[in-house]
Amino acid sequence: MAGKDSMLVDKRPVISRLSPGTAFDSLTPKEKLYAHHMARAAWHGTRIILRQVSPESAPIFDFILELYRVCDGDWSGLARQTEVSSVDLSHFLEFAAVFLANIGNYYGHGDQKFNPKVTTEFLEKVSSVSLVASELHKQFAEVIVGQTPSSLGFPSDVAQSSYYPGTSRMSREEIAEVSRILENNSIHPENTRILKFMERGVVTYDVLQGSIELDSQPRDLDLGRVRLVRGDHAKELELICDSLEEAREYAANRPQKKFTAEYQRSFRSGDIEAYKESQKTWVKDFQPAVETIFGFVEPYRDPFGVRAEFEGLVAVVHKEETKMLETLVENSSKFIQRLPWAENMTENDGKGPFEKASFENPDFTSLHNTGFKNVMITNSMSASKSDQEDKATCVHESEAAQFSKHKDHAFYLWVVFHELLGHGTGKLLAEEKPGSFNFDIQNPPINPLTRRPVESWYRPGQTWTGLFGDIATSVDECRAECVGAYLMSDMELLAMFGYSDETEITGKDLEYNMYMQLGVAGLRALQNYILEDYKWGQAHSRAHFAMFKCLLAAGDEFLRIEHNTTSQQLTVFVDSAKIATHGKPAIARLLLRLHIYRCTADVEACRRFYEEITKPEGKFLDWRRIMLANQPAKQIFVQPNTFVENGQVILKEYDTTVEGMIQSWAERRV
Repeated sequence: MAGKDSMLVDKRPVISRLSPGTAFDSLTPKEKLYAHHMARAAWHGTRIILRQVSPESAPIFDFILELYRVCDGDWSGLARQTEVSSVDLSHFLEFAAVFLANIGNYYGHGDQKFNPKVTTEFLEKVSSVSLVASELHKQFAEVIVGQTPSSLGFPSDVAQSSYYPGTSRMSREEIAEVSRILENNSIHPENTRILKFMERGVVTYDVLQGSIELDSQPRDLDLGRVRLVRGDHAKELELICDSLEEAREYAANRPQKKFTAEYQRSFRSGDIEAYKESQKTWVKDFQPAVETIFGFVEPYRDPFGVRAEFEGLVAVVHKEETKMLETLVENSSKFIQRLPWAENMTENDGKGPFEKASFENPDFTSLHNTGFKNVMITNSMSASKSDQEDKATCVHESEAAQFSKHKDHAFYLWVVFHELLGHGTGKLLAEEKPGSFNFDIQNPPINPLTRRPVESWYRPGQTWTGLFGDIATSVDECRAECVGAYLMSDMELLAMFGYSDETEITGKDLEYNMYMQLGVAGLRALQNYILEDYKWGQAHSRAHFAMFKCLLAAGDEFLRIEHNTTSQQLTVFVDSAKIATHGKPAIARLLLRLHIYRCTADVEACRRFYEEITKPEGKFLDWRRIMLANQPAKQIFVQPNTFVENGQVILKEYDTTVEGMIQSWAERRV
């Protein structure tokens, strides 16, 4: 049987339908056409993502769709034709559905490789249905059932990264050196990959930049050792630009027309500055009926923490929920003044020196003076509800019913506060250009951690992600999660959302449930710690573990984990009477540290602290083993497609089955 048991997709995935529901029906015909063409642009990014995940992902993707094409969705007929058992075929289809949901053979949440629960003989038999399938199978025959590499990470014996492709491994030091050369040449890393190879006995690095345009010769960046090669993902980016051009015809306003054109300019040239211009325009597209996000955005999966995965998102705005969240934004200053770094402050409207004067989203430092947008995908949150959901597996049976009743309410608000007041807060102290500071350099702010004037800040050209590297995304997710958790104890804020002492579910119920969820999330996070490579496979999981350890260290058994050695079960217990005295102060201390480290560019202190607090040792590794042994089936989403028939946009939904998942992708034709 293929691979380690822990790597096998050995349970039928729980499939939920990710549907826009009635919100799509409420769109005008023009808005539906805009949504359709933007969605086509997003789906055309699929092969970019496959290429960024692993070398074998693209041929596996094509193999699955080739099998569907040959049998036209009649999988039983395929089993008879190739003389394979229905059980083995079912196992392969389960793998195929999970693969398509993750757009690659590594989990999107955890970055760990997964294999089909089938034999090599099975794969050889099904690949015999066509010459195309047979040729594709040859490209991944060994690796699809292999045990290594087992995770994404810096290239090694146990990990691989397609941001650094090829057979010549790059070390961290080499990646850092090439990154410095790119910075010296004013080339942003987000849409690049680095290929190392030998040329005439000399180690050479080609920086592959995502663009449609090609150059007749690579651009020399460092005496022939480092070269810029444009044209990575050219075919996909051209298809994306074609769909963006069609979408522009149905844009609702000037900002939509402008930012789609700026997307095209960036994707054609590879210029990230042009992409940043698109974001400045995008934030001015106020309250659109159809919201979109495009580009090389999040660097979660790059082990070095700067190269970004392509993403494309198209969503229909839920007007009622958006209006409710706008009320929170309008009152944001009041609640920001209550965060740990603003306590007892009078300057900056009571928010202190480590907070911006206006409430903004800091995803791009160049957008600080432009505005912000936060996008929450609420149907993915509601679709995640499942009878097999494992959050209650670490909750005592006496509390399970109440936990399940309250958890969706608490989780929603925790995410709201995380996104709006977590990622939306914080001022990065910086020397914006030589001699020009965004704080009083003659009378610098007092660092609340040292009680002395701040001694570090961002230098000209430095950015948060560039300076903090591989820990940046997890640290900021932890900071945002802490903001959300801290504010879940603010009863005035919870009352704004309809939870008070008089309601059926009270604010105190949600506060307690949130701490229970933190306990469960801390245990679940251990599933995404990759022991073979001593690293975390997911930024949010690492963040949850940091919070978990802080709460365990709060003392007096505020948070307690009971380990039943007979049943090998872990149970979370929280002392509700100690939330105010132990839980909230522990979150506040962690939050203040991370916030000040981030604001003052204190990367050395941050790295020492964060690496130590997120290191699982001793009992945590025992708990990890138990959590891995009790993992439930993976939950995945089947998404609809849109088609234009006689000038009208038709939305097609699919069955919540592995067969429905594969059909949805086959009909996408990407």
